[in-house]
Amino acid sequence: MLHFRDKVAVITGAASGTGRALAERCAQEGMKVVLGDIDQKSLSHAKEEMKAAGATVLDVLTDVSKISDIEALAQKTLDAFGAVHLLCNNAGVITVDDLVRPIWENTLADWEWVLNVNLWGVIHGVRVFTPIMLEQDTDCHIINTASMGGFISGPISGIYGVSKHGVVTLSETLHYNLAQQGTKVKVSVLCPGLVDTRIVDAALKRVGELKNDSMAGEVSPEDEQKIQALRRPLQEGMSPTQVVDCLFNGIREGKFYILTHPERKENIRTRMENILQERNPTIPT
Repeated sequence: MLHFRDKVAVITGAASGTGRALAERCAQEGMKVVLGDIDQKSLSHAKEEMKAAGATVLDVLTDVSKISDIEALAQKTLDAFGAVHLLCNNAGVITVDDLVRPIWENTLADWEWVLNVNLWGVIHGVRVFTPIMLEQDTDCHIINTASMGGFISGPISGIYGVSKHGVVTLSETLHYNLAQQGTKVKVSVLCPGLVDTRIVDAALKRVGELKNDSMAGEVSPEDEQKIQALRRPLQEGMSPTQVVDCLFNGIREGKFYILTHPERKENIRTRMENILQERNPTIPT
C-alpha cells in the first residue's frame, strides 16, 4: 500500500499513546480516520482535537474484547465512509500484577482481561474486517500491534508476552493465507520495544468485571517502587510518533515484520539460538 490520501483508516486503542499518534499520522496522510477506544472521555477529546485540526474523523466507543463492538465498528465505518483500507488492531493493556508478581500469582481476571484485549481484540478485528477488505478488491493493509515481547520472554509480564506471541503467530498465519490467495490485502506485525506511553497507568485504572478484588486497596509501597522502576525506562523510550514513522516506512516498503528497536534484535537472536541449540533460556538484558 503506497497511497493513503482519501483512504479510510480504522484504529483501535486510538484515544492515547501509539494509537493516537497513528490516528494523527493517518489524518496527515489525507485519510479519513475512524477512532475506536473504550475510554469515552479520551476518545471524544481526541476526535474534537483532530477535527479542529481539519481531519475527517469518526469516533466509535469500542471494547475490542467484544465481537459485537468490532462488528459495530465495522458497520459504522462502512455507513460513514463506504470502505476500509487500513486496519490497525492496536488496542493493548497490561496488568500491574503481571509486572510485579510471578506468573502463578496472576489471577484468572488478569489472564482474561489481557488476553481478551490484546489477543482476542486482534482476532475479532481480523475475522470481521478481512472479509470486507477482500470484497473491496483494492489495496488494503492490516496492522496488528504486537511487541518485542512477542519474540522474547523474561521474568516479568508473562501474560502480556503470551498475548503478544499469539499476535505474532496469528499475523504470520494471516500473511500466509492472504499470499496463497494472491489478494490485494497485506498484513504487517508491529513490534515495538519500550515506548513512552501510559500503559502502566492504564493498568492502575482497570475497571469492570475483570478488575481484581485486591485492586480496591492501595498499591503497596513495595509494588509502587517496582512500578516506578518500570515507568522510568518507558518514559525514556521511543516516542509514539517515532514508532508511527517506522510503521509507515514499513508499510511503504512492504515489510511484514516491523521492528522499531533494532538494538533488541540481539535478544531475539539469543532466544532463537537457545531454541536451536536446545539450551535453557537466558534472561534478556
